[in-house]
Amino acid sequence: MQNQKRENLLNLALSATDEERERSENLDVGYDPEERTWELIVRHSGSLAGLAGAGIQVDELLNGYAVLVVPEHLMDQVSELNQIEYIEKPKRLFFASNMARAASCLSVVQSPSGTGNVTGGIISGLSGGLTGRGVLVAVIDSGIDYLNQDFRNEDGSTRILMLMDQDRGRIYTREEINEALDAPDRAGALERVPSVDLSGHGTAVAAIAAGNGRGSQGVYRGVAYESDLLVVKLGAPLADNFPRTTQLMKGLDFVIRQAQELGRPVAVNLSFGNTYGSHDGTSLLETFMNDISNYGRSVLVAGTGNEGTGNGHTAGRLVMGSDTDVELSIAPFETGMGVQLWKSYVDAFAIRLITPSGGTIGPIDSRLGPQTLNYGGTRILIYYGKPSPYSKAQEVYFDFIPIRDYLDSGIWTFRLTPERIVTGQYDMWLPSRGILNPSTRFLMPVPETTLTIPSTAANVISVGAYDDSYQSYADFSGRGFTRQTQQVKPDLVAPGVDIVTARSGGGYEAVTGTSFAAPFVAGSAALLMQWGIVDGNDPFLYGEKVKAYLARGARHLPGYAAWPNPQLGYGALCVRDSLP
Repeated sequence: MQNQKRENLLNLALSATDEERERSENLDVGYDPEERTWELIVRHSGSLAGLAGAGIQVDELLNGYAVLVVPEHLMDQVSELNQIEYIEKPKRLFFASNMARAASCLSVVQSPSGTGNVTGGIISGLSGGLTGRGVLVAVIDSGIDYLNQDFRNEDGSTRILMLMDQDRGRIYTREEINEALDAPDRAGALERVPSVDLSGHGTAVAAIAAGNGRGSQGVYRGVAYESDLLVVKLGAPLADNFPRTTQLMKGLDFVIRQAQELGRPVAVNLSFGNTYGSHDGTSLLETFMNDISNYGRSVLVAGTGNEGTGNGHTAGRLVMGSDTDVELSIAPFETGMGVQLWKSYVDAFAIRLITPSGGTIGPIDSRLGPQTLNYGGTRILIYYGKPSPYSKAQEVYFDFIPIRDYLDSGIWTFRLTPERIVTGQYDMWLPSRGILNPSTRFLMPVPETTLTIPSTAANVISVGAYDDSYQSYADFSGRGFTRQTQQVKPDLVAPGVDIVTARSGGGYEAVTGTSFAAPFVAGSAALLMQWGIVDGNDPFLYGEKVKAYLARGARHLPGYAAWPNPQLGYGALCVRDSLP
């Protein structure tokens, strides 16, 4: 089971029993107990054509990545294939929501004459009229209310070119959506195109990035309001109702291919993430996003998540001769959770667990492989991993699962005893706040490096949130910088508090979260690409160049002496000052 071609979490999942996987919040993700198959992310360097004949489902993605569905009894054989370089299991994704235009210097560049009423005036020679015309905005999310007026042209036709509904396994074309819009009522439309945004999250995000405000006579107009839309509704398995990273990768592959086929630039918005990983940009999801960002003329934008005040991260530096205690409070009625500990492989230290009753478990064996500990009604599955081919970091993963219904509540202490220290740095993360009891937390949390994955990917524009009413950082917004590499993340921030946007089913609502800051930047990237590529001012204005322009134009908010910083990156979005 201890196969170093497979990530630590996958190895631990394969070593667990069916009952342990079922009780775990993480180990069961990607496993189908009825079909006894695993969904996997692989990086490969050769043909996968022969796998289908062995009963393996293959979805090949761009640049040497693929998603496989593998029968359980073939897992070891797949791992031994020479063309398979590395394997990871999928992780759950969580939408980054808590449920201004002028603040982002947009009015001046959107107005036809370039004389919008924005404090600070306009750039000399700026013509304005940037609306996203000729650019694609792709929203990979919970879907979209395609009936909403904000996604329809003046003649009532749709602005959506393609809608991929992963739940239904269908791709709906513009023509099919227009046929649905011709139906006499909503029920008739949904009979023709039965794709529904149940949570409303994707609709809200799409309206900020690209809604035309038609339902409000332009009052609540989005950023790139004349762009065309590509939409992916992420699939959510019925077992847990959370989309997975595999669905994200398939959706991203789809929109990049569509943009390439249409010969148009595309700004892609990703308003979700998770806390699992080393937070240094080295997972297969992150490297896939880095690689695919160089394919065609694209910009990828991701929110940094809402874990800034979640008390789900702690960190420190060990020194020889001194133990360090990391205290974790597990609240009553917690049904299971994973704890990640990431360290430098050059460091060695013993790990003991102090239980809520004061007993000591350990030290934990540092040999490679899975281990199991029991205390009261709690079973702890542990995997002591090695570095991967893509990262020097070492992970020790603890999966707390209940033997009966709930974990043993109280204060659990991780006692770290240095044995050989070079860097001494360690980081620990809990799962996303959305699946934990609010009182489950580290007692000494560290708010830095709370940005969620995939906003840690190097080539992504990572967006945090600020409150434009008070010109201040929104404290829930995930902070940088990245672990070890100390890469500047977020790249910038955008309004993310009480944003009025379209609601699925009609009307408008106020929303809060980095989910709704990211589409301000995705829409703004579309405006820059219109100015550069469509209007002919700079045919190379895409990718990292857009990020550089937005960073240069970002406004410094009051109260910070050092820029860039972990809260706000290079500053607050200002499109006017980002144009040369």
